[in-house]
Amino acid sequence: MNERLYNLMDWAEIEAVTYAETDDPHSLLGAQVTDDGILIQTFIPTAASVSVVCGKKSYPMELEDEAGFFAALIPGKRIPSYTLQVTFDSGDTVCWQDPYAFEPQITEKEQKRFKAGICYDIYEKLGAHPMTVKGIPGVYFAVWAPNAMRVSLVGDFNLWDGRRLPMRRLPDSGIFELFVPGLSAGTLYKYEIKAKNGLVFLKADPYANETEESPGTASVVTDLSGFEWKDQDWMARRKKCDVKKEAMAVYEMHLGSWKRKENGELYNFRELAPLVAAYVKKMNYTHVELMPVMEHYAEDSWGYQVTGYYAPARKYGTPEDFMYFMDYLHREGIGVILDWVPAHFPKYDFGLGGFDGTCLYEHPDPRRGIHPEWGTYVFDYGKPEVSDFLIANALFWAEKYHADGLRMNAVASMLYLDYGRQGGEWAANMYGGNENLEAVEFFKHLNSIFKKKQPGVVLIAEESAAWPRVTAPVEEEGLGFDLKWNTGWTEDLLEYLSLDPIFRGYHHGDLTFSMIYAYSEDYMLTFSHDDVVNGKESMIRKMPGRAAQQEANLRAAYAYMAAHPGKKLLFMGQEFAQEKDWDAENELDWGLLEEEEHQKMQHFVSDLNHFYQTHPALYRLDYDPDGFEWINSISANENMLVFARNTEKKEDTILAVVNFSPVTYEKRKIGVPWSGKYKEIFNSDREEYGGSGAGNPRVKQSRKEECDGREHSITITVPPMSVLFFAFAGTAPRAATNREAKANYNKKKQEEL
Repeated sequence: MNERLYNLMDWAEIEAVTYAETDDPHSLLGAQVTDDGILIQTFIPTAASVSVVCGKKSYPMELEDEAGFFAALIPGKRIPSYTLQVTFDSGDTVCWQDPYAFEPQITEKEQKRFKAGICYDIYEKLGAHPMTVKGIPGVYFAVWAPNAMRVSLVGDFNLWDGRRLPMRRLPDSGIFELFVPGLSAGTLYKYEIKAKNGLVFLKADPYANETEESPGTASVVTDLSGFEWKDQDWMARRKKCDVKKEAMAVYEMHLGSWKRKENGELYNFRELAPLVAAYVKKMNYTHVELMPVMEHYAEDSWGYQVTGYYAPARKYGTPEDFMYFMDYLHREGIGVILDWVPAHFPKYDFGLGGFDGTCLYEHPDPRRGIHPEWGTYVFDYGKPEVSDFLIANALFWAEKYHADGLRMNAVASMLYLDYGRQGGEWAANMYGGNENLEAVEFFKHLNSIFKKKQPGVVLIAEESAAWPRVTAPVEEEGLGFDLKWNTGWTEDLLEYLSLDPIFRGYHHGDLTFSMIYAYSEDYMLTFSHDDVVNGKESMIRKMPGRAAQQEANLRAAYAYMAAHPGKKLLFMGQEFAQEKDWDAENELDWGLLEEEEHQKMQHFVSDLNHFYQTHPALYRLDYDPDGFEWINSISANENMLVFARNTEKKEDTILAVVNFSPVTYEKRKIGVPWSGKYKEIFNSDREEYGGSGAGNPRVKQSRKEECDGREHSITITVPPMSVLFFAFAGTAPRAATNREAKANYNKKKQEEL
């Protein structure tokens, strides 16, 4: 052995490398300047020989440790550009760039921002990113694992051997990083982590942009920069859009069970794009809301057990396939809202739980870090790096995939420490209360930053526990969401509709109560997947009576939703009166559309959505009390409601007449806001929708007869189980007096002469 080389060896560090215990491999491996020349060291198990190639010169490396540690001392005072020529025991020879010849690609400033929880584009640094460094193409890997003893990159490229590519710890942040030349998109990889207790395990990349197809759990290197977007017009309009003053009719979808191929296989994102767009346009929806499309390992999952927060579900295709889906729908004029799950994550060995051998992403106190009802982990929202992971993830879907909104699932479970827990299963906050103060601050942080960075993208909360000021601005002590699901409205209405009409009068408050609190939040009205699953029955089967009465009830329910203040959401299948509960493992019962009654229901919903979008009174002032006016809220015995929806323009006014009884009310007098003409412009009981056809074909002229506390009224026919919409058609010309009539007659005679 070369004596000079021998004297330069740091045998303790060499042992740390060969036994896979180093967290600073760059201090030993690669090239270092010494007084005797340039020392180059590498560790390649199964290599028979290694040479350092500098231009046209080649320097054989000496085997310093039989495990595969090689070293060479070459002349020079500056580190040259070099490659390693490796001959393996098999006889194969390859040349590669030394992974330990490159500096970190994360700056100290970025690390400080990450530690403070304010590096909102951290996904550009952590994860796997194809890039070129010093003119050499490869992939940069970085992962946060501050409590790990050692982290190594493993994959097919190094026989999944954790000794071969140990990563460098950046001590200020706990990030491990490594640039590997020669790797490219499509490479499978994981991180091998050695915990302080000596256990060694594999983890998928928390920031991976693509994942291996199930049942595999590896991460996949991908390049998100290659897709050519064509939705620039949509994105420009979105920035200027005030969603609260626009129509929003949302079609909630689970892509895996909406429609499948004849053989039962799933459609991918590219195949779904034209199918979804054509159907949604036919049905006159403004948006789709997708149940989670983030990677979820369990095949029978609805998507809420997310295992890959930065990757679209591989069972539906590649990241580029999902970009195509989003781009296609945007070019067809359809917005896309994504369900997003910051509330909890599943307990898979390869996932976020116990990531570096400690409770890294989950709260360390099991009373806060484990959700007993769901058997999942709960994020530690007070840890800046975890908060940054989630906030950056929300921004990621809007930035990289052009998502138009995020609907946050199970918000109540985040806000309350005792949610789903029995006594003794939860720990109070510092003030002794059950509020999760860290989650509150997380929401405020997320929503305030999101609005600055992604104007026009809507943030929706599913919050079912009446937390105050969910949609109030952060600067006014609110959480800062744009919209909140009104689960109370849904529960009350469904409870009311489930009753035989004979008994509905005793529960009239279930209809009117929603307007007492309607302006406490900015609400979205929903009939969602939660309402039609797990034995709750489909919407049509919730209705009492025989088939025709069920259909009339359902039409009236949907029309009442359209009339009531708030944006709208309906779960797939309910638009054509799906009869069975939702089943995530099978497609919708599209065969029902061969039957006339289901065709008519579908036609009704399409027309209703179009009517809603083309009448500003039904959406422009959803969150302004001036947009709603009771006419009659007290006709409990008749199961009736009458109210007006308004805009700033008198001529936009819509009068809604709601009848949830099976009785036809002929010559029913109702009060009206102003004197003038009123024209029926929509009737849920039309024959074309499966109704009786009763209605008001002629324009109604108001009379100065007091009714419902109004000076003027009209007399109408109200069909059973129906909702009628009347438009204010203007003030009628005043009738001429006798003197005026005589003068007009004489004038006409004179003109004839």
